[in-house]
This record gives sequence, structure tokens and C-alpha cells, in this order.
Amino acid sequence: MKTVLHKSDSRGHANHGWLNSYHTFSFAGYHNPERMSFGVLRVLNDDTVAGAMGFGAHPHANMEIISIPLSGDLEHQDSTGRKAIIKNGDIQVMSAGTGITHSEKNASQNEEVKFLQIWVIPNKQNVEPRYDQITLDPASRKNQLEQVVSPSPDDAGVWIHQDAWFHLGIIDKDISIPYTVKKQGNGVYIFVINGSFKIGEQLLEKRDGLGIWDTSSFNFTALEEDSEILVMEVPLS
Repeated sequence: MKTVLHKSDSRGHANHGWLNSYHTFSFAGYHNPERMSFGVLRVLNDDTVAGAMGFGAHPHANMEIISIPLSGDLEHQDSTGRKAIIKNGDIQVMSAGTGITHSEKNASQNEEVKFLQIWVIPNKQNVEPRYDQITLDPASRKNQLEQVVSPSPDDAGVWIHQDAWFHLGIIDKDISIPYTVKKQGNGVYIFVINGSFKIGEQLLEKRDGLGIWDTSSFNFTALEEDSEILVMEVPLS
């Protein structure tokens, strides 16, 4: 098993006042040639948006964009005519394809909204733009992994144009969870949302990331109560 560790304090950082963003991989003004992506996982941004503020309408093309709210309410609008609010427990996906324009803003006037913004390079170009979201009960991922993203519209969670699977888990202290890679040759990127975990001899703390490859399975163990983890399996090329 091979690994690459990205500690939380090694991430790129941009504080625009209304937006406080940490970048695991190169993004906007943060460029690190050694941190361009993990396979097709191109962007992993940890964003906090101030009350009543947000991202104005802007375009994307040929990218799968997943948003995972951590707290607060995020208001979405896009050029497909969709308008929605997403909050903790929801998973949002956009297939930008031939082109989509969208805006995201904090639906609250006073409270911050925190969410993970994730971009995955698709395996199909120029598809018809698509938006979807689902609401899940975080209690259903207690001491187990809950699938939230997959390649199939018939499978659990939302789906994207890529052989990628995302899972979320909220794990109690000293409980160990196994993960088996679903497609040979894929790698897995672990991101600790809250708490801490151990994988092999590697300690992972809040907002740390760990890329794993050249293995078919591994275990991770929570070191604190209610430790929250995001597991992203993606092709490496």
C-alpha cells in the first residue's frame, strides 16, 4: 500500500472576507505542482461563506461538481432553471458537460455556511448538463460507511460520469471500519471532516487528507467519539 499525506495546515488558503477557503489541491491563486490532483479528484475545497454572501453566477464545463454541506443553508441557482436549498445531510451534484452557469450563496443573513466543494474530472465529455440532490439522514452512517456518490443512477446516492464512489461515516472511538476498493487500479482519498483516525501507523486529524493506492483493502479506526470521515475512491488516470 502506498500513501501520500496532506496535513490540514499544508493546504492552500484564501480569505476573501466573505469567503474563507482551504484548498487541498491547486486552485485559483494557490498553485502547487505537487498538489494538482489525486487521479481524477481535481478539487477539494473546504469553504466557509459569510451570511448573505456567496458565489455569483459563473460557468463550468466538462466537470462533475459535488457539494457536501457541513452546516448552514446553501442556496443554489443554475441555468437549467433549478433553484434549491441544500443543508447538512444533503448531497448535491452537477454534471457541467457542455456548459452550465450557477450561483451558490448563503441562504442565511447572519449564520455562516460551511461546505465541501469537490470537482471530479469526468470520463465522458460534452454530456448534457445535469443537476441532482438528495437528502440523507446522517444517523444512517453511524459506525458504518454510507454511499453518497457512485457511477450508477440505480445505486445509492447521487451519480456522476466517472467510476468513482464516495462514502461518509460517523464513527465512534476505537471502532474499526474496513474498506474494499471497488475497481482495480482505483485509489482512495480519505478526508477527515471531524475527529481523528488511524490508518495503519498513520494518524489523521481534523481536515487532514490521505491518498491510498496499490492496495485492494484497508481498515481505518476512529480515535475520538463521532469522528466523521469522507472516503473517495477514484480512478488514478
